[in-house]
Amino acid sequence: MIKTDLEIAQEAKMQPIEQVAAKVGIESDDLEYYGKYKAKLNLDLLQGNKEKEDGKLILVTAINPTKAGEGKSTTTVGLGDGLNRLGKKTIITLREPSLGPVFGLKGGAAGGGYAQVVPMEDLNLHFTGDMHAITTCNNLISACIDNHIHQGNELQIDPERITWKRCLDMNDRVLRQITVGQGPKSNGVERKDGFNITVASEVMAVLCLSTSLMDLKKRLSEMLVAYNMNGDPVYVKDLKIEGALALIMKDAIKPNLVQTLENNPAIVHGGPFANIAHGCNSIMATKLALKLADYVVTEAGFGADLGAEKFLDIKCRFGNLKPNAVVIVATIRALKQHGNVAFEDLKQENVDAMLAGCANLAKHIDTIKQFGLPYVVAINEFATDTEAEIKALQNWCEENNHPMSLSQVWAKGGEGALDLAEKVCALAEQPNSYAPLYDVNESIEKKIETIAQKTYGAKDVVFTEEAQKQIEIYNKLGWNKTPICMAKTPSSLTDNDKIHGAPKDFTITVRELRPSLGAGFIVALTGNVMTMPGLPKHPAALDMDIDEAGHIKGLF
Repeated sequence: MIKTDLEIAQEAKMQPIEQVAAKVGIESDDLEYYGKYKAKLNLDLLQGNKEKEDGKLILVTAINPTKAGEGKSTTTVGLGDGLNRLGKKTIITLREPSLGPVFGLKGGAAGGGYAQVVPMEDLNLHFTGDMHAITTCNNLISACIDNHIHQGNELQIDPERITWKRCLDMNDRVLRQITVGQGPKSNGVERKDGFNITVASEVMAVLCLSTSLMDLKKRLSEMLVAYNMNGDPVYVKDLKIEGALALIMKDAIKPNLVQTLENNPAIVHGGPFANIAHGCNSIMATKLALKLADYVVTEAGFGADLGAEKFLDIKCRFGNLKPNAVVIVATIRALKQHGNVAFEDLKQENVDAMLAGCANLAKHIDTIKQFGLPYVVAINEFATDTEAEIKALQNWCEENNHPMSLSQVWAKGGEGALDLAEKVCALAEQPNSYAPLYDVNESIEKKIETIAQKTYGAKDVVFTEEAQKQIEIYNKLGWNKTPICMAKTPSSLTDNDKIHGAPKDFTITVRELRPSLGAGFIVALTGNVMTMPGLPKHPAALDMDIDEAGHIKGLF
C-alpha cells in the first residue's frame, strides 16, 4: 500500500532545528524558536553576512499546471536534497501555504512523497503566524479607513472610491462583494466593500519584496487605499498608521527555518499566489540563503508564463538577483492532458497525445530562453508512466536539443535527483545573459503586450474601456514606470482556462488594472481571475480529522 504524503511526513525523523541551522553556519543566538523543529531567523543575519559572495541561484518552474499534477515544489525539495548529497551546501526557499487551498481544492502540501518539507502539519496550518499578521495588518487599514470617515472624514475620503479591501486567509466566495456599515449611524457609513484572500493582499506582496523592516514600513506607507472627493489618491501615510502596521509585521518579516525529510535546511517565507500576485517567496529569504549556501533552489508559482515571468521580471529586478539556471518541470501525465487526453484516461499509454502536449513545454522553454538563462527539463516520474512514453519524451528532448533529466524524487527523495543535480551544477557554471523582458519606463500598454506576446505567445492585447481609463489616470499620477504583475489563469497560456496546449493567434483581454504602489507594480487583471477564491463542491476539509491523541489525518 502506497503511503500518503502526510503518513510519510509523520514518520520523519526530524532533527532539532538548531542542528539543521548549524549545517549552514547559523548559530543558536540567531534563532527564535517556535517549538523544537521550526524557528524564525534574526534579521541581523543578513547584515552580518553581507560581505559574503552569493551562492548559485536555481529557479524551478513548470509547464501550465493541470489536474494531473506537475510536482514543482516536490522537485524543488528533491533537487535541494540531491545537491546536498553531492556535497553542495544547499538551502531551498519556498512560499508558505495558504489555508484557503489547504481546506479547499488542493489540500496541504510542501512537496510530496519522499521530497517534503517538515513539520508538514505545522507548515500547512498556522506555522509561525505570518498569515495571521498579514491579515491583521491588512484589516487594521480597513478599520482605520472606516473609522476615519465615521469620525469626521478630515481627508475627505470618497466612500464610493475606496480601493482597499479586507482580507481573510480562506476561500469564501460570499465575501467577494459585501455591504458594511449597515444599521444605525454608530455602525459607520454604509458602503460596498469586499474581501481578498490574504495571499492576494498587497501587504503580502510588500512583505515579500521588502529588504528590511524600515523598507517594509516605507512600502506600507505608500499603499493606495482610496481617492478623495477631488479624485486625488489617499495613501496609508495619510492615515498615519504605517508605524502601527510595521509593528504588527515585526515578526512576520523574519524568515522561517524548517527542514526537509533528509534534514536539510529549508527557508519558508511569504506566500503570494502567482495567478493574482507575484508568486515568489520573500526577497529577504532568498538573499539570506544566497549568503549562507553554495546553492539556493527556489520555486515560483504555477508555470513559466506566470511564476517564472514574475520572478525574473519583478523579484529579480527589485532584489538585484542574478539567476544561474532554471529547471522546467513536466510530467508525462500533464503533457498528455495538454495533448487533449481526458483526466480519467491519463493512466492509459498515449505517446501521440504526449508528444502533441509537448508544444506547451516547448513554449515555456522558449520563455526561459528569452530571459537568456540556461535550463534543464525535469520529467517528474509517475508510476503510471510507460517505457514507451518515457523513451519518446527523451527522444523529443534530444531531437530539439533540450537538456533533460528523469526525476524520481517522489519515490526516492534526494537520491532520485542526483542526475538532475549534476546537470544543474554544470548549467550553473555557464555564463548567461539574463535580463528582464522589458524596460519599466515603457508604457503600461507596451509592457503588457511584451509579456503577453513573448511569454504567452499571444498575437495581441485588448484593453477594455475601463482599463483604458485607468491607464490614463495612472499616467497622469506618474504610476506608469513600474513592472507589471499579470493576473491570469494558470491553467492556460491564454486567459481562458479551458484552452490547453500551445495555441496560436489568440488575444489577451485586460479588463481592469489595480495599482500596488507599496509593492511597486501595477496588477493587470485578465479573464475571470478572482482575488477571493471559492470552495469546490467537495472541499478538502471534508476529508480531514484529528483524534484524541492529536494525530491528524486527511491533510494531504
